[in-house]
Amino acid sequence: MKRINYLLITLLIALPSLIFANEGMWFLMHIKRLNQRDMQKMGLQLTPEEIYSINNQSLKDAIVQFGGGCTASIISDNGLVLTNHHCGYNVIAELSTAEQNHLKNGFWAGSMDQELKPQNLSVRFFVRMDDVSERILSQVNASMTEKEREAAINKEIAKIQEENNDGGKYTVSVRSFYQGNEYYYFVYEDYTDVRLVGTPPESIGKYGGDTDNWEWPRHTGDFSLFRVYADANGQPASYSPDNVPLKAKYHLPVNINGVKENDFAMILGYPGRTNRWMPAEGIEQNVKYAYPAWVEGSKRSMDVMKKYMDKDESVNLMYASQYAGIANYWKNRQGMIDALTKHGTAATKRKIEAKFDKWANKPQNKDKFGDVIKTINNYYSLTNEKAQHDNYLISLLRSSKFAILPYRIGSGLENYATSNEAKRKELRPRLLALINSLYTDYHLPLEKEVMAAQLELYTSKSNYPLPELISQEEMKLDFNTYVDAIFNLSMFSSKERVEAFLEYPDSDLLANDPLYKLSSALLDKYREDPEELQQPLNDFQRSFRLLVEGLRTSGISRIRYPDANSTLRLSYGKVRALPKDPRNDADKNNYTTFKGVINKYKPNDDEFDLPKDMLEIYEKKDYGRYANEKGQLSVNFLTDNDITGGNSGSPVLNGKGELIGLAFDGNIEAMAGDVIFDDNLQRTINVDIRYVLWLIDNYSNAKHIVDELTIVEN
Repeated sequence: MKRINYLLITLLIALPSLIFANEGMWFLMHIKRLNQRDMQKMGLQLTPEEIYSINNQSLKDAIVQFGGGCTASIISDNGLVLTNHHCGYNVIAELSTAEQNHLKNGFWAGSMDQELKPQNLSVRFFVRMDDVSERILSQVNASMTEKEREAAINKEIAKIQEENNDGGKYTVSVRSFYQGNEYYYFVYEDYTDVRLVGTPPESIGKYGGDTDNWEWPRHTGDFSLFRVYADANGQPASYSPDNVPLKAKYHLPVNINGVKENDFAMILGYPGRTNRWMPAEGIEQNVKYAYPAWVEGSKRSMDVMKKYMDKDESVNLMYASQYAGIANYWKNRQGMIDALTKHGTAATKRKIEAKFDKWANKPQNKDKFGDVIKTINNYYSLTNEKAQHDNYLISLLRSSKFAILPYRIGSGLENYATSNEAKRKELRPRLLALINSLYTDYHLPLEKEVMAAQLELYTSKSNYPLPELISQEEMKLDFNTYVDAIFNLSMFSSKERVEAFLEYPDSDLLANDPLYKLSSALLDKYREDPEELQQPLNDFQRSFRLLVEGLRTSGISRIRYPDANSTLRLSYGKVRALPKDPRNDADKNNYTTFKGVINKYKPNDDEFDLPKDMLEIYEKKDYGRYANEKGQLSVNFLTDNDITGGNSGSPVLNGKGELIGLAFDGNIEAMAGDVIFDDNLQRTINVDIRYVLWLIDNYSNAKHIVDELTIVEN
């Protein structure tokens, strides 16, 4: 009998991973202990040490965080970097002009000396990680307040960072996991000389635009290429003509044999944020209060921006990246509302929490866990309206340049105005540099109309009274007139006016400047910390930590991995079709073809136009070695990997660790995936590496770039 019970317990412990083998974003250091057997059964042929090794080259050496928000991979021994087109979008736009529009027309450097250096772009290599949970948690106890706990933890974190940065060579980040129940440190090396090598035209790299975003079937060539440069010794260095391409520790070989249903697929990357442990009432708050405000605010800005972008190509280039970012999250948040509502995610979480509450109130658990659910639910009921308000305000601050700019400069100007001549002489170069950096790439009519639209929305939805910056009569006018009035009166309406202030500094003039007063008032409101919420917040933080601890201890939750938080993770699954879709011409709905690209073509359309030569090439159907077994050119394919934002640009690898594709999106049906995993719905949309290489080699005549790669071909 004891033997049977032991087997049952073992089976129950293992059951979560058996049910959803593809669920989870895993630490590389835990693969051997948690995932190796499962991955081998699915097709992995690498050892854990070949994926993650501190002392020897491994897959992790070819994975970089790109630009702070995406993922990329090293695909040649000369530091060639592959990521998504939308990850490089802002850089490509920055390097474009109306005369040389690389965003619109594409760009391919004919040689390394033609590669383009943007102002600011970096990649981050992962060096190593380790578990410091025991060390950090030994510094805290249950009697501490949340502030005392935070102070003790931060003190220990500072020591760990100092011990592991090798005299400043590395960046060390200590992060909490499982809501503060575990801690790990991560060591990184940053390279800041990163240059554009090549990009397809926007009509290919962003084919389908907002209409196809988060949708399947998909036909997008979402990729771009960069290169990492270093000094002569291979060390990170600021830009210099003398820098040389980085000799990479490891680069990914590229497999062009294609994929088929149930093939093993592994993704390494830097997923941004998931909320799989979020309580039910937090989900409800997002669906009913926070996300609707985000969606409404985003749409308000998009409508204004698009009006000006369509009129002027220089304005379009100026705002292309910002617009794309707002549009992406606008559709994401609406998709989240729809998916979380449709699937009753909050109700599912409530059932789990009801089980937890029953467990928590057993005599042996009650003192520690008994009030956890009650405290959490109380906090959300107190903050629902604030969540709505904050999202309207964030939409204003995120969309309107001049909602923040005056405040950013103003504090420095105030210090300048009250200083003596010697101090002013010292401060002046830094202030001029800040002014020059902020007064670039904006179109004033657009900025004023966005501010007016957002102020109107924010004040109407939140009952927020605008500061009295102009006369009462003018205050009664429409918001466009109001904004015109304060811009006319403000020195912050132009770079020249701000620079003139440096010649004749006046504290009173600054203090009474209408844009500075408005910006300061909005930022004060954003940072507002209502006293009546401070204790509930402290109670909530403690209770959320205890909820996660209790869910793990009791086994009530099937989740066995921490939430994503922009640290390197691995997910694994397989190539997996969705049910047949008449919109997809492919014989199996796990990939799309170049024919599907042509079928969507709409001449002169913002989203579905194509370069004319693409149509001519299609008629010839000459895909060379990049054709699939049916003679088609595969464009995108589906896997069931568990990913989220930040995984954009992540390499998709086969069981041998060879590059087969590039992750760039998820499907809208699984939009609730950041909160709850659904094995039937979850899909990752990937660019087939054969389409990438065909676009570089055959379409763009940049064979010299393909020649850098290590190609695996039968």
